[in-house]
Amino acid sequence: MSKKSEKKSFKDAIISFLLLSIIVIGVSYYFVYNNAIIGPIFILLGLLNLVFLKFYKITIASIYPDIIFGFIDNGVLVIMAIIGGLIAGVAGAIIGGAAGNTITDGLGGLFEGHAAERLRGKKILEERTALSSTLGKMTGCLFGAGIGLIIVWLIKTILGII
Repeated sequence: MSKKSEKKSFKDAIISFLLLSIIVIGVSYYFVYNNAIIGPIFILLGLLNLVFLKFYKITIASIYPDIIFGFIDNGVLVIMAIIGGLIAGVAGAIIGGAAGNTITDGLGGLFEGHAAERLRGKKILEERTALSSTLGKMTGCLFGAGIGLIIVWLIKTILGII
């Protein structure tokens, strides 16, 4: 990759990251108290990331390890933060989130590395750029959080706990 295309890729990554972050924060703020649909909303935000991938001609196969990392990272993090919040309120949620993030980063890295090794073994190009890693991890995080929030909502609705 030439220096000029590296600068463009990094600039595209920053612009995409900022735009998607603003959208995620705005949508999350708007739906924060609507427990029934916040999980599906996060999944829709993940699908929005896939639109960005298509726009930049990045294949899902090439960022599969990043998606796996994000999915595990945020999926488990949601559960850990909720458990911490139930045990000790806001401070517990923060501690649960921080401890959960540490554990899920390690676990996500384990599966991300394994997925990258499998892709290389299948001769699938998985060369990462700032743009592809950003979009891949954000996509996985949104899907993981969405699924985690749906599971929490189902437990709360069906079993009446949480």
